[in-house]
Amino acid sequence: MAVCTVYTIQTLNSTCSISKPNKTHLGFHQKQVVFYRTSKKIKKQSTITCSAANEKTVVIGLAADSGCGKSTFMRRLTNVFGGAAEPPKGGNPDSNTLISDMTTVICLDDYHSLDRTGRKKEGVTALDPKANNFDLMYEQVKAIKEGIAVDKPIYNHVSGLLDPPELIKPPKILVIEGLHPMFDERVRDLLDFSIYLDISNDVKFAWKIQRDMAERGHSLESIKASIEARKPDFDAYIDPQKQYADAVIEVLPTQLIPGDNEGKVLRVRLIMKEGVKYFNPVYLFDEGSTISWIPCGRKLTCSYPGIKFSYSPDTYFGHEVSVLEMDGQFDRLDELIYVESHLSNISTKFYGEVTQQMLKLSDFPGSNNGTGLFQTIVGLKIRDLYEQLIAAKAAAPLQATKA
Repeated sequence: MAVCTVYTIQTLNSTCSISKPNKTHLGFHQKQVVFYRTSKKIKKQSTITCSAANEKTVVIGLAADSGCGKSTFMRRLTNVFGGAAEPPKGGNPDSNTLISDMTTVICLDDYHSLDRTGRKKEGVTALDPKANNFDLMYEQVKAIKEGIAVDKPIYNHVSGLLDPPELIKPPKILVIEGLHPMFDERVRDLLDFSIYLDISNDVKFAWKIQRDMAERGHSLESIKASIEARKPDFDAYIDPQKQYADAVIEVLPTQLIPGDNEGKVLRVRLIMKEGVKYFNPVYLFDEGSTISWIPCGRKLTCSYPGIKFSYSPDTYFGHEVSVLEMDGQFDRLDELIYVESHLSNISTKFYGEVTQQMLKLSDFPGSNNGTGLFQTIVGLKIRDLYEQLIAAKAAAPLQATKA
């Protein structure tokens, strides 16, 4: 939360009064700070400063379509920072919010302006900007970033209704995940780092068939119809956001098995934008080179169709990027340390930390392929970015004093 400090040199006949928190029409919990002087006599020069600069929350944005692994990525990320991510204690059991020791994850579905019935009546999907309140999203994310608690709405995925709001206090790290974290320029400008999960149509279709036919009893025809109904809005409003992301995890069909379309063996690319402050792209062997590596052999067990890594510089929507790619899947996660030892700029705190994280969450989806590996690495990179941001903010007042 914001902190108000009074700096005094010798004596100042004045008083600082901080009122009780009050709530604004946008759901903010604010503290009114009033300074008043009881005497005109000031013996020495004094300075009064009210600032939240060192308490600002770091904001991370994660964009992806529904069913593309956002929740799994969030669990990997919060695990890097420590503590189990859980819904707010004593709150709405259908809350979409997850809170851990250092992080709060809010789902941007909570900013739907239309409930399920309203969208059906208006003939729009949840992907359509018309069904979302971007003004409120911007104002509340901005407030949290500045250290102000908000009453955030809740979209109930069970009932399809808009539930009463819940109090969100500013955490050290706020993650906003959903369909539109980079759609609105105002919200996009609040992000300290952004990720886009880009699942190809072929893989998305294979995943949806596996989930909806096996687990929910849906027919193949209904699954195809559902995907086709969402596609125009996805192409118009969701997919274009990847051009703004600092990192993109792209999931594609394998190239190791000709004609494969089952989505069980995956080719995953980690696309990292160059020139992002506090973020140095990961590289394989030699930074800036073009590398192709098949690590299977004595130190890495590989069953058919094997594993292939590649790394190279490239361009992506006009930006210079570095691309790290993995095609195939691991047989034994404990052998991952062999691959880890050949990667640089992975922001680990000790040798083998990537492998340790992967083993700890080995039951998570994607733990045997590039999705889990690259999600884990991005999580470590975000931890490093957070620590650098906090260090820079702590140093700023000292530098200002010296100046």
